[in-house]
Amino acid sequence: MWSRLFQHFLRGMMVCDCLRVTFPDGTTRNFGPSHGETVHITIHDEPTLRGLVLNPELTLGEAYMDGTLSITEGSLDDLIRILLRNREHGHLPAWITAANHARYHLRRIIQHNSPNRARANVAHHYDISDELYALFLDRDMQYSCAYFPEADMSLDAAQEAKKAHIAAKLCLKPGCHVLDIGCGWGGMALTLARDYGVRVTGITLSQNQLSTAQARASAEGLDRLVDFRLQDYRQVSETFDRIVSVGMLEHVGVPNYGTYFNTVARLLAPDGVALIHSIGRSAPPVHHSPWLNKYIFPGGYVPSLSELIGPLERSGLWQCDIEVWRLHYARTLRHWRKRFEDNLEQIHARYDDRFIAMFRYYFAICIATFEHQMHGVYQLQLAHRRDAVPLTRAYLCNPQDR
Repeated sequence: MWSRLFQHFLRGMMVCDCLRVTFPDGTTRNFGPSHGETVHITIHDEPTLRGLVLNPELTLGEAYMDGTLSITEGSLDDLIRILLRNREHGHLPAWITAANHARYHLRRIIQHNSPNRARANVAHHYDISDELYALFLDRDMQYSCAYFPEADMSLDAAQEAKKAHIAAKLCLKPGCHVLDIGCGWGGMALTLARDYGVRVTGITLSQNQLSTAQARASAEGLDRLVDFRLQDYRQVSETFDRIVSVGMLEHVGVPNYGTYFNTVARLLAPDGVALIHSIGRSAPPVHHSPWLNKYIFPGGYVPSLSELIGPLERSGLWQCDIEVWRLHYARTLRHWRKRFEDNLEQIHARYDDRFIAMFRYYFAICIATFEHQMHGVYQLQLAHRRDAVPLTRAYLCNPQDR
């Protein structure tokens, strides 16, 4: 039964490329036109076949991690690319469409990230090991999209460019007090304090990140300018001249967007400037990825701009600038993946094959998402006053125009 249902599934979906499948009983069949790209997979057991019928997004990742599905011809990147392309142009069976609609409408329950749940979600991914992340991130431990004004830039240079671009948009002045919501391992906060002479309060829900950030501030002699805290953004009470948040909005959850932007408005000084940097979807909202939600970012979600604009408008903040980065995150992820593979011997000494396969699948699906789907990065520059920042973007290239 499961074999027949899976074949029905693939006949409707594969309209651009050819997926060759070897089933657990040893038979091999082709699905899709022969003139397209061809990828050959082998399914090794019946439970995997059943899972691919009932919950394909979750099962595909788990089967790759467990080795119960192998790629006989082509690469993981090739497989994900043709699946995304054919899913967009083909037809999914009714039971898959219904399940996806259910996930979409259950977002407000799944993403009800209370302070306690938000802390548990963050610990799931960020409290694994600082040593692991140091093996594939840049030297400043920036775990967010880098900025590549030049295509051949190194990862370190591109992350420095990202921080400089954000600092320029914040229109910093000596003595400013900056709130960094979701400060990670402290790189942005330390850069702003060291290079721009401002005070920074950085908040995170990760104990690992907090300890590392505090140690870095002490080692650089920046304790006087930087204060790191284990704190939820909803529990902050001070007022700040500037607010920056990089890669944190993706963890807020649809039910909390109003709370998030209202909190930014409440904490931002009347003449202040906020810069919110987030992955975003340049298309209507869709259901979350069940695999990413289970294994990488519990409670996480990539918002469409349409989901953010309503809560943002109701906050009363001016949208001083909205910039969209395309393909920068794909380049960032390719750098991360190369560093991960270059350091595989050290990673293998700490983690098993399943964990390594999990990260390989994570990199592959994210690269494909940014290269082949409607995903990019939004930078939202916000303020209470319409004249809080210069009226054109010229100041980003000419600091004297700020």
